[in-house]
Amino acid sequence: MPEPGSTIHAVLLAGGMGARLWPISRELFPKQLVRFFGNRSLIQHTIERLHPVIPPGRLTVVCGDAHRHEISRQISDLGLNPKGKILCEPCARNTAPAILLALLKVTKAGKDPVVCVFPSDHVIGDVKRFHEHMASAIRLAKQGAVVTFGITPHYPETGYGYIEGGKKAPEGARRIRRFVEKPDEKTALRYFKTKRFFWNSGMFAFKASVMLEEFNTLQPEMVRRMARYIQSPARLRPALYERLENISIDYAVMEHTQKGVVLPSDFGWSDVGSWKSLFDFLQKDENGNLLNGDILARETRRCLIMGGTRLVVTNHLRDTVVVETPDSIFVSNMENSREVKSIVKQLKDEGRKESMHHQTQTLPWGSRTVLEASLDLHIRRIDVLPRKAYAVTHKKGWTKRLFLISGNARIRQKPKADVSSWDPGHGALLISGPTRVENVSDKNLRIIELAMVDTP
Repeated sequence: MPEPGSTIHAVLLAGGMGARLWPISRELFPKQLVRFFGNRSLIQHTIERLHPVIPPGRLTVVCGDAHRHEISRQISDLGLNPKGKILCEPCARNTAPAILLALLKVTKAGKDPVVCVFPSDHVIGDVKRFHEHMASAIRLAKQGAVVTFGITPHYPETGYGYIEGGKKAPEGARRIRRFVEKPDEKTALRYFKTKRFFWNSGMFAFKASVMLEEFNTLQPEMVRRMARYIQSPARLRPALYERLENISIDYAVMEHTQKGVVLPSDFGWSDVGSWKSLFDFLQKDENGNLLNGDILARETRRCLIMGGTRLVVTNHLRDTVVVETPDSIFVSNMENSREVKSIVKQLKDEGRKESMHHQTQTLPWGSRTVLEASLDLHIRRIDVLPRKAYAVTHKKGWTKRLFLISGNARIRQKPKADVSSWDPGHGALLISGPTRVENVSDKNLRIIELAMVDTP
């Protein structure tokens, strides 16, 4: 463990979409926010396993604005105050700008902590061993090294990038000889046999001042543009951030730095980058199946089956992925399940909402669930959190009515300025203009919203 009193800060990268885990992972609710196993999401697991090496308060999560409220909620669910812990990017520009932005934040008060960078959507099986490797990485970082965790491969994987280790360094690390892209099967087997190559985990440790110096040397234009972004008025920032180069930390810094070392690590790591990798990581039943939900599996072997709200029945199935959600079902053979990423691209190109969000959308004020949607009828369930408000819009040519199922509310309607109370005994509320429904209780407010096209 690091010595008492040392300043260490964790930066979690939470900007990815996780398209290979569709239909559970969506653009507006990506895999890091999903509870795949147990009662914790991937980002919650990531935060929890930092303890006790990194104190809970020394945390920065870099994410997109669309995910800020849900991440804040999930941090709060862990008993932590999210204030000051979330750093939003106006748009995704890969890991180099995200890490630079976080570094400028954590050094703003003149501090120079050791910064540990972790993706927020990875899983680790042996947390004790992970802590031991974190402590080694922190000691290396204090000596001026830029450390990346290299996962010792257990088989010739073609889905990961690799790092080749060179001369020995302290703490069992090796100087970085080179980074290589995802190999074909023949090359991956050769890498595996040499014992010199490690999977690129995307996890790092370095002193903030050391990495900032590397950015200034290797990416001076990015540093200048980031400084201009930070110093500019809020209205100008999105356009300025979009002009930053879309580049990973590997390409921007790690492939060029003379201070890089790879720390060989073996603590049950997976990036959960596909349904197959999730299947490989988690424990299976006596038939080799990974089942979650209301599942009846007959003569089914070596399958991953995840159910949502409905019963899923399989019969005489082998090496297959079946994932059911209220609005989509994904079925694939196990080996080709990674191809779902190209399917998501096709859905986006066709403008399908299923690529963006679930039937239930989590929003800052609560949630909205589509119960029925047709050309002339929309029915939605609205749940408003305590002391929050739902802004109801009025669309020309449509009639909208609200039915209060449970809770108590205060209604504000325009153009009228009147304020009235609303409880389940008041019946339907006809919406004739912009309306604000405020939850005035300490319990969730539930509404059914019915919208119909006006008939002549």
